Amino acid sequence: MSGDLKLNMIMGAGLAAALAIMGVRIGADALYHTEAPEKPGYLIEVAEVAEGGEAAGPEILPDWGTVLATADLAAGEAQFKKCMSCHQVTDANGTGPGLNAIVGRPTAAHAGFAYSDAMKAHAGPAPNWTYDELYHFLGAPGKWVKGTKMAFAGIKKPEDRVNLIAWLKTHGSAGYAVPAPDPARQPGAATTAAAPAEGAPAADAAAPEAAAAQTPAATATAPTATPAA
Repeated sequence: MSGDLKLNMIMGAGLAAALAIMGVRIGADALYHTEAPEKPGYLIEVAEVAEGGEAAGPEILPDWGTVLATADLAAGEAQFKKCMSCHQVTDANGTGPGLNAIVGRPTAAHAGFAYSDAMKAHAGPAPNWTYDELYHFLGAPGKWVKGTKMAFAGIKKPEDRVNLIAWLKTHGSAGYAVPAPDPARQPGAATTAAAPAEGAPAADAAAPEAAAAQTPAATATAPTATPAA
């Protein structure tokens, strides 16, 4: 009889311990419970995008009259290593066209290279590889010229593109004109133009923008003359 009592006591103690452990686990789950995401992965915050797929807010293109003089040519040459599997800075074509004198050169017109129909069509609105045109294209070739053969994701950092364009200019395009500095392209210019001075009439703040809309900026695009290569 005493043996049965001891066995019952042992079993009861074991059951109590098991119940206690279960209670602790249930309590911990309730305290630290987190909802599982609908889709597994990491949350990456991105800049808010406006309708049409472009980042909200006006884009300020580089002030070529200022940035080319201070560009890092060594850094630009380093950026060109991303292009070397398809391009050379000579007249010879490879997977891509030769890039000698590319800055200012006519679009889709390098001798001996079979351009895509998309690039040929793009030459209509963009007849030359101006500074701005190269800047846009190098940022996202497939987005700027939809259907291009160039399977390259692009160079995202503005300073990297500026350095690369400055370096390319030293290869056959040294004579391509550099526009005068443009204050409208300086960092913060868009914010300054959009916000009137405290106490100033709204009409005064809008006047420069209206004038800019009526008179194209002389330096909006670089000259289209092609340098001698």
